[in-house]
Amino acid sequence: MHRPPVSTAKKIDQAILIGVLTPDVPYETFNEYLEELTFLLDTAGGEVQKVFIQKLERPDSRYFVGSGKIKDIAAWVKEHQPEVAIFDDELTPSQIRNIERELNCRILDRTNLILDIFAKRARTAHAKVQVELAQCQYMLPRLTRMWTHLEKQRGGIGLRGPGEKEIETDRRIIRDRISLLKEKLKEIDKQKTTQRKGRERLMRVSLVGYTNVGKSTIMNMLAKSDVFAENKLFATLETTVRKVVIGNLPFLLTDTVGFIRKLPHGLVESFKSTLDEVRDADIIIHVVDISHPAYEKHMDAVIQTLKEIGVGSKPVIMIFNKVDAYKDDFDPDDLSEDRKPALQDLKNHWRATENHPCLFISATEKTNLEEFKQLLYREVVKIRSTKYPFDNFLY
Repeated sequence: MHRPPVSTAKKIDQAILIGVLTPDVPYETFNEYLEELTFLLDTAGGEVQKVFIQKLERPDSRYFVGSGKIKDIAAWVKEHQPEVAIFDDELTPSQIRNIERELNCRILDRTNLILDIFAKRARTAHAKVQVELAQCQYMLPRLTRMWTHLEKQRGGIGLRGPGEKEIETDRRIIRDRISLLKEKLKEIDKQKTTQRKGRERLMRVSLVGYTNVGKSTIMNMLAKSDVFAENKLFATLETTVRKVVIGNLPFLLTDTVGFIRKLPHGLVESFKSTLDEVRDADIIIHVVDISHPAYEKHMDAVIQTLKEIGVGSKPVIMIFNKVDAYKDDFDPDDLSEDRKPALQDLKNHWRATENHPCLFISATEKTNLEEFKQLLYREVVKIRSTKYPFDNFLY
């Protein structure tokens, strides 16, 4: 009997995206958030079917969108049957329950989507523990309908009495798991602290930046290593350390997890230990994707995160990457405020206004690679001579 061939292609989840535009968020910024949400969905392996947008003074406390809008979305969902509806903000437990009843499909918010990507990307034991901790902290107040592995405990011989409701049992299990994961992280952090102490005499340089700006590609370029690099968000979750030698100068180069706007607070808390490498760095290389339309806002998000973890005053080298992808279609006759500047004008602007050394490069095309190495060499030598003034090192 002939059987039709079985498809081995991975199923792509069809999704709708839902956002609320409030007066405190400029329309341009709101669009950037939705574009980023689309990229997050693509990274998670999904595809956008439709985007729903509503203007409101503030998100609705019951459905996030208005009651009329949720009915419109429900009618569309019933007809087209998407697998999941994704909201561009964190939803409360009651909102998730209310929306599920109306839409009758899987409901995710931005935080849950990011956690899903992190879970998919985690490779090392350290990253897996960090992601699971963030997932448990997110799940704890949202347990209703999320866990179905327990039936309600019933009375019996030796078990008579009020017993314990399923939700209370689940909460206790989750809290116990959170405590265990925190203890695991403490042990891993102790091991990593010991590793860092063994590298004390070497200067440390940390790559930081918004997600998908090319940090891993720069790491591979400088260290001649094979760190995983991909045009997806959060390609790197684990901190990677490589020894680099420029001329006669050895130092350690660290690649870190990328930052993102509206990053879930629980995720920042869970990944604080990963950012210890940034705290211990002597120099920070802030990598920026100059080809991205919102690169300045991405810069602000990174700078704010660095301040939050207490490293805002460290020496910084600004690297504007992806000059090869910058579409230099400057029109001198365009006098509008939002006209696109020429690349040379951008270079002149940032060199004149930036308080830190800065350079424009392309890591993939190796544009200005030698200039980058020379700049890095000079800055590392400068800091090293201050940190170890009596060290016998030939510069």
